[in-house]
Amino acid sequence: MTDEQYVDGLYGEDEQLVHTKKGIADRGMPDISIADGYGRLLTMLATMSGAKTALEIGALGGYSGICIARGLASGGLLTSLELKAEYAEVAKTHMTEAGFGDSVEYIVGDARESLVTLREEGRKFDFFFIDADKEGYPVYLEHAIALSNPGAIIIGDNILLRGRTTDPAKEGPSVKAVRSFNEQVARDDRLMSTVLPGYDGLAIAIVK
Repeated sequence: MTDEQYVDGLYGEDEQLVHTKKGIADRGMPDISIADGYGRLLTMLATMSGAKTALEIGALGGYSGICIARGLASGGLLTSLELKAEYAEVAKTHMTEAGFGDSVEYIVGDARESLVTLREEGRKFDFFFIDADKEGYPVYLEHAIALSNPGAIIIGDNILLRGRTTDPAKEGPSVKAVRSFNEQVARDDRLMSTVLPGYDGLAIAIVK
């Protein structure tokens, strides 16, 4: 038993999230939702920060969206960027089933273009979750900082890439991008941060 399995075993199954994972699997979508333990952390951090507006980059099937929405302040809104329209539809279905259908908006298309549009519109957010194509992580981080309200939280998932990030023999574009993202999170003077190595790694930063 791994440390992560032990910790997950302390908690009973979350029926809504189990249903969401089944819905993702039944549709043949990739099994890459955030780990259960980090899903709970998303809810906790959103709650602790008092976040009312959240931006998610990468919706997949709505698992992380539910976790974030659970922690948003009353009347809060999650804006979710998703490349694939069919994934956004699945996520919307699961969010609605979880009672958050009116608390989320989906923007379908290339996240880089959507982020530029959000900046042009003057949108600001209290909470960010980045879990999309890894080559885009450095770009997404810069956009998140620009779109942040003071004190906003920025979270990036899968920053260890199942061991590839720490393997010096790995030099692919995704690995290089994630390493750059991690280094900026750790060193950028605009951020206060930490990196958690459990599961597949999670970066957490607060915008000063």
